[in-house]
Amino acid sequence: MNKRGIMLITMAVAVLALGTTVFAEGEKIGVSMPTKDLQRWNQDGDNMKAELEAAGFEVDLQYASNDVQTQLSQIENMIASGDEVLVIAAIEGSSLGEALDMAAENEIPVIAYDRLLMDSDAVSYYATFDNYMVGTVQGNYIVETLDLDNVDGPFNLEITAGDPGDNNAGYFYQGAIDVLMPYIESGKLVVPSGQIAFDEVATPTWATETAQTRAENILSSNYADGETNVDVWLCSNDSTALGVENALAANYKGSYPIVTGQDCDIENTKNMIDGKQAMSVFKDTRTLASQVVKMVGQIVAGEEVDVNDTETYDNGVIVVPSFLCEPVFADANNYKELLIDSGYYTEDQLQ
Repeated sequence: MNKRGIMLITMAVAVLALGTTVFAEGEKIGVSMPTKDLQRWNQDGDNMKAELEAAGFEVDLQYASNDVQTQLSQIENMIASGDEVLVIAAIEGSSLGEALDMAAENEIPVIAYDRLLMDSDAVSYYATFDNYMVGTVQGNYIVETLDLDNVDGPFNLEITAGDPGDNNAGYFYQGAIDVLMPYIESGKLVVPSGQIAFDEVATPTWATETAQTRAENILSSNYADGETNVDVWLCSNDSTALGVENALAANYKGSYPIVTGQDCDIENTKNMIDGKQAMSVFKDTRTLASQVVKMVGQIVAGEEVDVNDTETYDNGVIVVPSFLCEPVFADANNYKELLIDSGYYTEDQLQ
């Protein structure tokens, strides 16, 4: 039996003896985040580091500046330096095969964090929010706000989706499109740009500037007459929504559309308060971080790891056992309860 197996058995015996989960002092956990450029990844990393340290772990937290080769190198260094479990939020889900092979060779469990790691059997678990539900929340918000079941329309819709290299982006998009497509097919929703398919509306790296440039082109090509209004702009997350909102501010004179988002970033929450964004799906990263810390502890202690989905997330090689947290939406009516009263933000941060 190898050294890791002996360690896990020893810890499992300790757990049974004490009747509770205990963590080995100084066990090092590698946490790989994609970038510091988006607010949410800073929050995810900070939350997880704090909770892991509170649980007695040493934390090797690294950010990869949205560069795949940097992330690959960082993870390989984590493995070489003896990290016992890896938590990875991938820049591109299919680009870390070499590092995952190295983890498997060293029998290091891997938790895919919020973005599924693709094309590898070295992924032990996946922890995320219900990504398809994120899209359905956005789609249902649009249906209810426009009262599409009771009015004839038509309403003009534009769509901005996420990074094609991020497996989650397809779930977000599909959840919303599955809700909205019957209204597109019936003519209640019209897409003047004609851009509906995912590959037409995707935004590489979720970049605000890319979303803004595309939105400016759509506005100049389809809404420049001063008479045609865009009634709703489905955006998969807040960084893309911010780009759309910047384009609207600079290039659009019609009635202001419903704009959706996700993550409740500070600037977008301010825009919700100011009426520039209708809603944002709130995924409390504290909840996700806490769940991952629990899963790490269960792995290290040799316990059964909590999952609630063993069917949905096929990474092309295996179906990865997953734990899905449930998202909710925030808007100008409930943001105080969700974001301030819960301690996620202070009032000063949203001034």
